[in-house]
Amino acid sequence: MAKRKKTDLAISFPQISLNDAIVQGIMEKKGKEITILNLKNLHHAMFDSFVICHGTSSTQVSAIADSVEDEVYKLTGLTPAFKEGFTNAEWILLDYIDVVVHIFQENTRRFFHLENLWADAEVKRIVDLD
Repeated sequence: MAKRKKTDLAISFPQISLNDAIVQGIMEKKGKEITILNLKNLHHAMFDSFVICHGTSSTQVSAIADSVEDEVYKLTGLTPAFKEGFTNAEWILLDYIDVVVHIFQENTRRFFHLENLWADAEVKRIVDLD
């Protein structure tokens, strides 16, 4: 009698960082001025990084957030531990524990300017493709 082979039932995901998956989701919906703040070396930071971007309307902001959730799940298997801001889509936050995604409408981003609040963080800007 032939022996059955054990099959690996675990789902494997490609080797991609969470930040890269988030950026990919943002770029799918043409998010603007993508900025990654590396907070790892700041002793008072609760997160490893912030990924910040903006859209030009509440519709685009919602679409970017949905795209980030879809891409991150597809590429890493992760879902946000917490999310908020979908009701009016001025500022949507997706919390992936170590990485927090901030998706703003442009005026709201300019008003809060998180990049200035974390001015001692290492900053990486992703060039807009359009």
